[in-house]
Amino acid sequence: MTFDLVIKNGNVVLRDGVYKVDIGIKDEKISCIAEQITGDAKEVIDATGQYVMPGMIDTHVHISEPGRTEWEGFETGSKSLAAGGTTSYVEMPLNALPATINKEALDLKLEAAIHQNYVDYAFYGGLVPENLDKLKELSDAGVLAFKCFLSDITSDVPGDFTNVDDYTLYKGMQKLAELDQLLCIHAENPSVTSGLSKEFAREGKNSGVEYAESRPVFTEVEAVQRAILFAKETGCKLHLVHISTSEAIQTILKARAEGVDVTVESCPHYFAFTAEQVDEIGPRAKCQPPIRKAEDQAKLWDELLNGNIDWLTSDHSPCTEDLKQGNLWEAWGGISGAQNNVDLMFDLAVKQRGLPVHKFVDLIATNPAERFNITYKGEIAVSKDADIILVDPNQSYVVKREDLYYKNKHSAYEGRKIDCRVTKTIVRGNVVFDLEKGIVGSPIGKLISAK
Repeated sequence: MTFDLVIKNGNVVLRDGVYKVDIGIKDEKISCIAEQITGDAKEVIDATGQYVMPGMIDTHVHISEPGRTEWEGFETGSKSLAAGGTTSYVEMPLNALPATINKEALDLKLEAAIHQNYVDYAFYGGLVPENLDKLKELSDAGVLAFKCFLSDITSDVPGDFTNVDDYTLYKGMQKLAELDQLLCIHAENPSVTSGLSKEFAREGKNSGVEYAESRPVFTEVEAVQRAILFAKETGCKLHLVHISTSEAIQTILKARAEGVDVTVESCPHYFAFTAEQVDEIGPRAKCQPPIRKAEDQAKLWDELLNGNIDWLTSDHSPCTEDLKQGNLWEAWGGISGAQNNVDLMFDLAVKQRGLPVHKFVDLIATNPAERFNITYKGEIAVSKDADIILVDPNQSYVVKREDLYYKNKHSAYEGRKIDCRVTKTIVRGNVVFDLEKGIVGSPIGKLISAK
């Protein structure tokens, strides 16, 4: 056989461990895994000293195109993902205008995405009070999952996303259960968090710790409990996004033990920063749920290392730089993180805390692929898409603004030293990012379908 690409001499991360094997790629698929591949190859990559693992599948990304493309677009967003070791992503139904809450809005997304993406992509549909009759058409049109907010979303912009009330959540879950669709939920109590935020702002409480205290741990737990109760009642498959507290995770684990079909994700920024550090970083580190206090973060680390978090996502939520000005109450809430998922968490979890590398791969690729039913991605195995990254555990670098591919080059990670580096990103056998060359070639990203 003549291979299109062979990756040799690397430490290849398979489902059960790390092996010294070669990988042969043909027609965008992994066609051979062997101790030594001797066949002809159009291209050979020497991965000596590096880990060879599946590319990240980031199921929580906000691109904002169309409508707010000045915040982020498919081209710049997918370049950032590629440079960070992500080979596929699922784009959230909000921040773009109009929000993806009907087929017409989805069609706008699909049209805008063509020929702009450097990695593979898919879309969410939204659940909002006015679109209960649109859920089936979105499902039929191919969205991979649905998203709703229990937390308060205040916007006077026509076409913007809105949060659900309990009636919408109940009826929406009933319908999505009929459609066998997954509902992903931002879980924070809207009344308490909104009230405390207004109270703290009036009193001039502007510190990172005070911002965390305005969205206390119990407001996440309460919303998670409510979502689980509704899931029990309706039979809807449930996923809790960007969970920031051990208490919420323990609630989810208890529900799972009782038979609820529920999974949970968290994000690198909850492991990288504490509320006590936010004042130094400023509004670039503002997000919801908030960066937690050090004592809460320590418990979250225990959950991750004990295998109680199903996967990691960036929650890349960019905006123009002017929206990150002012204090923590005034600034836009969202962290630009698409370019620093794999390297940062490999450093923090694998190198510093001893998480096995194959468990790390579960967190970034295998588990989200299985949950979203993307059967042809998520692991290095014969017949799977050749979505592969090379990670050098011995390279260090400092995150610099000029190296970011975002449309708006600001990030909470600016100035941070990371002791690990993604050196190549390969999408379906095509190198799309090389550390020395940068972004390689033209956009080759394809729309993902669940199968």
